[in-house]
Amino acid sequence: MNVGTNVLPDAPLAAPLRAPTLIPATRHFYWALRREFWENRWIYLAPLAVAALFLVGFLISVVHLPREMRALAGLDPGKQRGTIIEPYDTAAALLMGTFILVAMFYSIEALQRERRDRSILFWKSLPVSDSTTVLAKASIPFVVLPLLACAIAFVTEFIMLLLGSAVLAGSGLPVAGYWKAVSLFQGSLLLLYHVMTVHVLWSAPVYGWLLLVSAWARRAAFLWAVLPPLGICALEKLLFNTAHFAAFLGHFFTGGTEGLYAPGTLPMDPATHLTPGRFLGTLGLWLGLGVTAVFLGLAVRLRRRRGPV
Repeated sequence: MNVGTNVLPDAPLAAPLRAPTLIPATRHFYWALRREFWENRWIYLAPLAVAALFLVGFLISVVHLPREMRALAGLDPGKQRGTIIEPYDTAAALLMGTFILVAMFYSIEALQRERRDRSILFWKSLPVSDSTTVLAKASIPFVVLPLLACAIAFVTEFIMLLLGSAVLAGSGLPVAGYWKAVSLFQGSLLLLYHVMTVHVLWSAPVYGWLLLVSAWARRAAFLWAVLPPLGICALEKLLFNTAHFAAFLGHFFTGGTEGLYAPGTLPMDPATHLTPGRFLGTLGLWLGLGVTAVFLGLAVRLRRRRGPV
């Protein structure tokens, strides 16, 4: 009796292992940045709300524009233009101030909040480095918010210009002079330049300091960021009756050479003289940016070591 040999069928060849797909660092940064918009919707809702409220007020007051334009007919062109652009300058200044406040409050909360609500445990489980996370958060006050504020200011002023033109045209008055006086595009570019130079580049150490304190403090980050400098100012005043440290801190809010403009004008005024070469050649600007880089580097190290609070 022949015993048949059981021959096992050939096992299927195993599928070749594929190397894991590497996600570019730019993709990590993009999603880290989108995370900030998901978790902090108020950073764009706040300037939008301010712009909407100002438009409501302008809509109420624009009914008096034809009477004001007739009253301006006898004045010199400089005074005419100053009166016409006053609400536009007010809108731009209001949104610029909103940007500064939102940027500061965001910076002081950015790295402490994720430890306080323990969401840091989830985000640390993802393949996103601490450097990418901190840089994404820093890009909000340094890039996203100033561009967003200037864009909202431009749209707001454009709507104001359309409303004013419609009212003037309905009253039988020419609108060409009104558009020329407003100089919307020129004023918007000057506003963007002023914000980026004075309130971003020159003030960069302020945002860097706030982000560093946010990464370090376990509680009350705002107090830890504000009270030590105030205490040094008060101690210097009591001991030496001087205010050198206060002047040093105020230096970061003045904007250097680009923060100076003619009395009675705003940085959006077409007569503003721009000196980008002198501004970029200022030693204080680069020292401040160097200090900002140190602050952000320390914030990265602290985030790597800190856990939830």
